[in-house]
Amino acid sequence: MTTWDDFTIFAAAASALWIAGSAVAMRSKELSKAAVWLTAGGLCVYVAFIVAFWVTLQRPPLRTLGETRLWYSLFMALSGLLTYRRWHYRWILLFSTIVSIVFVAINLLKPEIHDQSLMPALQSFWFVPHVTVYMFSYSVLGCSFLLAVAGEIQRTGQYLATADRLVYVGLAFLTFGMLSGALWAKEAWGYFWNWDPKETWAAITWSIYLLYIHLRLSGNVRHRRLLDVLLIAGFLCMQMCWYGVNYLPSAQDSMHTYGNM
Repeated sequence: MTTWDDFTIFAAAASALWIAGSAVAMRSKELSKAAVWLTAGGLCVYVAFIVAFWVTLQRPPLRTLGETRLWYSLFMALSGLLTYRRWHYRWILLFSTIVSIVFVAINLLKPEIHDQSLMPALQSFWFVPHVTVYMFSYSVLGCSFLLAVAGEIQRTGQYLATADRLVYVGLAFLTFGMLSGALWAKEAWGYFWNWDPKETWAAITWSIYLLYIHLRLSGNVRHRRLLDVLLIAGFLCMQMCWYGVNYLPSAQDSMHTYGNM
């Protein structure tokens, strides 16, 4: 039986493999296969913990904020690997690994209570697809954020075409997450949308990425800095949507805050 106390062992092993993979990728293009295998090995270790923890809890590990961080760390490492594999930016694997390990570290430093309880509203078909799709979209859009930051540091627009593709994928999954959430809300509470703080920030985040795509497809805006700013702003709003709303006084009675789940 795997409990949260075992997370340290799995996290250390996965992180070591991710760091090794990113170090190999930074060292040489000729070692790209080794970098992929090392990173994939870390993903397998991390997935093994999630599956075992799921079995122990007898419910999806998606209820608490710490459990969503667990999935975000996994998907961030996966998205970084896929981006590296597709476009061969050697540094992307390093920075996606750093982001993943930051969220791993937060979970180690701030463990939360993980029990088998699951409120009736969460006992829905939509629970797993809604949360996992959101976490995956956050990780893909997180990679577009890293590309925007790199573009600003290097003062180049060479990453925008890659960022476009990531935003297309990320926004598609984000849209599915919002739609599935609306269907879930209708099933659980009788309405699709209530404009509570989390839903409002979700709409703001979605609109920023939609604006980015509109500007890119229309060709009306070609200024690299504005596009990078949109990607950075979208990422920051995404963090607000995910966990920042927990600290807003207006969200304390919301069913979307993790303390109320």
